Amino acid sequence: MSIKGLDVSEFQGIIDWDQVKAAGYQFAMIRAGYGFGTLDKQFQRNAAECNRVGLPIGVYWFCYALTPETARQEADGCINAISGYRLDYPICYDIEQATINYAAEYGVTVTKNLATQFVQNFCSRIEARGYFAMFYSNRNFLNQYFPEDLSQRYALWYAYYNSQFDNTRCGMWQYTNQGNVPGISGNVDLDESFEDYPSIIRKAGLNHLNGSIPKPPAQNYITYVVQPGDTLSGIAARYGTTYQTLAALNQLSNPNLIYPGQTIRIPEGGAPSARYYTIQPGDTLSGIAARFGTTVGALQRLNGITDPNLIYAGSTIRIS
Repeated sequence: MSIKGLDVSEFQGIIDWDQVKAAGYQFAMIRAGYGFGTLDKQFQRNAAECNRVGLPIGVYWFCYALTPETARQEADGCINAISGYRLDYPICYDIEQATINYAAEYGVTVTKNLATQFVQNFCSRIEARGYFAMFYSNRNFLNQYFPEDLSQRYALWYAYYNSQFDNTRCGMWQYTNQGNVPGISGNVDLDESFEDYPSIIRKAGLNHLNGSIPKPPAQNYITYVVQPGDTLSGIAARYGTTYQTLAALNQLSNPNLIYPGQTIRIPEGGAPSARYYTIQPGDTLSGIAARFGTTVGALQRLNGITDPNLIYAGSTIRIS
């Protein structure tokens, strides 16, 4: 079986999806976002337009994880982003060399074991929320960072730019990044799916294809009183969640609009993270370093701070 598809992100700009469908493409993999809850600028339009024209979609989320726990948090950010859209294809975790380079900037060496944990944590979280999980990789990355049996546990979207397939075990093949598609300006990635994912997903009862909009599982909450200088993204970073989660939980239509003294709910189990800290009035870098058991020099290196005496209340800094 070979099903004709493509994948896109904000870099393809404004897409005419009516033309794409008319050209015979049967599915699209759309970038939903990346890292700690950052949406692709064109995701909402792309997803809504594909749903409108009846073109089946899946999504992918680019990995900027530094720990297995942050990979799980990236999964939550992805699920928050796609809630309300119809997905007939998998949710895919995209882990590439840029992931490794990003981690290295923060002093994290991504080993084979750590890369595998990233995929396992992301995909298991996706599955726990009732969606079909997949991961994306190329041949060199598979050889260097993943065990052979990982593609037996999770579906693989395989990048191999060649006119002839090399018979790698996978469910989907990205065979070029220089495709030309009506309705899209410039080059675009083209894909073939070897599996009828809409049928597989529908028969398994995944991706909430019964017409209902998926909702997060019931959970308990703690409360936090907003302080002067707080931002929702800063609070989310401190408590190991995403600003989208907090906005949805507290029915905040504008996540940039919160007020000192306002009480917001935070998923229980979140605790101020040692990796991030929102600077409070009166804080000093030496005081923050002492509080978290690190050094001023380490904080400067992690955050690109040239003058340790010049920090600002409300800014969120990385601790470790």
